[in-house]
Amino acid sequence: MRKFARSHWKIVIAILLAVALATLTLETDSAPPVPDLSARLLSHVQAIAAEEHNTAHPRQLEQAARHIETTLQGYGYHPRRQVYAAGGRKVRNIEVSVSNTAPGARPERIFIVGAHYDSARGAPGANDNGSGTAAVLELARLLKAMQPSRGTEVKFVFFVNEEPRWFMGEEMGSMQHARELKLAGQKVEGALILETIGWYSEAENSQGLQPGLEKHYPSTGNFIAFVGTLESSALVRQALAAFKAQSDFPAEGLAAPAHVMGVTLSDHASYNGQGYPALMITDTAFLRYPYYHTAQDTPDKLDYASMARVVKGLARTIESLAGAKSI
Repeated sequence: MRKFARSHWKIVIAILLAVALATLTLETDSAPPVPDLSARLLSHVQAIAAEEHNTAHPRQLEQAARHIETTLQGYGYHPRRQVYAAGGRKVRNIEVSVSNTAPGARPERIFIVGAHYDSARGAPGANDNGSGTAAVLELARLLKAMQPSRGTEVKFVFFVNEEPRWFMGEEMGSMQHARELKLAGQKVEGALILETIGWYSEAENSQGLQPGLEKHYPSTGNFIAFVGTLESSALVRQALAAFKAQSDFPAEGLAAPAHVMGVTLSDHASYNGQGYPALMITDTAFLRYPYYHTAQDTPDKLDYASMARVVKGLARTIESLAGAKSI
């Protein structure tokens, strides 16, 4: 995630979502997470974020990409590479999908579940964004046998080049992916982008809040946030409600105008730019995480038990959005 100037938040008059949902009687993930899932997430983050990995460090970036592809192949997928040139070097997005369409037929609707796998300059990138990448890998595993509603496809996508110098430029990985879908005339009903999801705290005042938001959000940084533009407010509302219906992990939502700094600072902005609804799922990054974009953003810093609970809740959320029965 690209860091944005905090001073810009002083001009924010955000359109906030009503997050006070009625208590539901559905079964939730209140039981402790399966240890295996926490261990899997840790293993992925260690493999991806041992070192800085971006176009300034191509060997490490390639190692991260190979880990993603090898892992997906082990799950029984056949990863597709979207290769393009950036700064005179070939880079790639990686994609697999679960679909309920007739052979050779194009899907009637698509959902994207994605995360960028490059790190910021000077950072190994455990939370930003090894955590998001690990989560999407595990979601792909958990949902491999999912049967979406007829005509629906869920794409799990791993983007290169989210961090500066590439952010919101022509060579940003998600920009390439979103434009490819638009040019093909594909109908994307929602893009869910996982961006820094690994840091949680029960300490009071552990959550940074910008002026004007203090009365609307907790000061304890123990929640996962669903963030989007006003144009994507229906998707934010729907995804948040689905998550809260199936998980007791704390969750908050925000929909605000696109010009509000911070609301579009991840890969979901690429899909917004093509007219597709999209949101970011995040622990709020530098508003909470003290090691953001530093050399200290290492795998030992993250809360893998909480990450596992978030991933479990997101798996059920994706099933709900895709019209699939729980597996």
